Amino acid sequence: MTRTAYTNARLIDPSTSMDVRGTLIESNGKIVAVGADVMPAPDDTIVECGDRILCPGFIDMRAHSVDHHAALAGGITTVILQPDQHTLLDNDAAVERIRQRSSETGSVHVLPMGTATKAMAGEEIAEIGRMQLSGAVAFTDCRKPVSNALVLRRLFEYAGYFNALIVQFAQDKDLAAGGFAHEGEIATRLGLNGIPAIAEAIQIERDARIAELTGARLHIALLSSKVGVDAVRAAKAKGVRITASTAPHYLQLNDNAVEGYRTFAKFSPPLRSEEDRLALIEGLADGTIDCLVSDHDPQSQDVKRLPYAQAAAGMVGFETLLALTLAPVHAGNIDLMTALRALTSAPADILGLSSGTLKVGAPADLTVLDHEKPWRIKTDAFLSAAKNSPFDTLPVQGKVWKTIVSGILKYDATHSVKD
Repeated sequence: MTRTAYTNARLIDPSTSMDVRGTLIESNGKIVAVGADVMPAPDDTIVECGDRILCPGFIDMRAHSVDHHAALAGGITTVILQPDQHTLLDNDAAVERIRQRSSETGSVHVLPMGTATKAMAGEEIAEIGRMQLSGAVAFTDCRKPVSNALVLRRLFEYAGYFNALIVQFAQDKDLAAGGFAHEGEIATRLGLNGIPAIAEAIQIERDARIAELTGARLHIALLSSKVGVDAVRAAKAKGVRITASTAPHYLQLNDNAVEGYRTFAKFSPPLRSEEDRLALIEGLADGTIDCLVSDHDPQSQDVKRLPYAQAAAGMVGFETLLALTLAPVHAGNIDLMTALRALTSAPADILGLSSGTLKVGAPADLTVLDHEKPWRIKTDAFLSAAKNSPFDTLPVQGKVWKTIVSGILKYDATHSVKD
């Protein structure tokens, strides 16, 4: 039985709050020893980490596409695929196909979410039980919140039989109708139809009330506003079974980024005010926001370089996930453990995964990184097929060195690794 020892590493495991210098030993795809006093055996393969951070592999809880090489370069070992694919993931056969394809690829783990309602139409509950048996880890209508309150109540009640997680996009469809930018000074000056931040809070408050009534598990995807953070914080204080996520670009940018009609900064939900950006950082720091996600959504130049109203929303996010997550750490606004927890143990706990930890017996899904390494984002160098990012040429800190999936080295920044 072969063993690999990762020595001289700064071992950080948010699931146990461990932060020590030491060694981790992997064998047969599992962690068999970890800690400051662990010593490799004479026959172990040694990987000298040079005091770099070794942590659980990142779990990206929201991606619309799977670029395996790009994900691995971003330190991501598990991708949670959204159901808005060319063939909707709204039945057990579609979910099973994704799981089977992931198993055959033998690269980054791909776990699908199924739709919450059939055809994401918001009218009829999807076959949650069957999809869960086929491997769906949660259920969502992606960027279409379930708007009918009675349908949502029945969905929560039905999901409760399976302890299934329902993920809602927090945007009231009536208040957001026709909008594609943050309702504020910049949108007014540019003549862009706005979406008020209150559209997020109203959706969260209603959904949280129904989750409280039914005892359901609710996750709010992509918080973008201060009022949204406040709504989640209030629901948590009441004991509602609610969790929430945002994406690092909402921590990094405000709606000033759309000046000049920059479509590469068009997202859904939209970038909001500086007050909102700062509130999101505070929400991550105090635990109101549980997870950070890439919301990886590659788009071609043809659909991004259009007039702002017609341009597609979204950005490629896998390869910048770590550096953008670390930006508020380097700025002194959140601590490193909190940032890494949002990428590892928090999504694992929410989704009920065995990964996201360095505990003995856990899968050897690992990321080794240099959190202070300076580099400049260059979209032309992305491994992703698309290059749509507003962060081209931005100087950042934090780079992935190695990515290990089930004990197998899948990405090495020093040379090419074939899957």
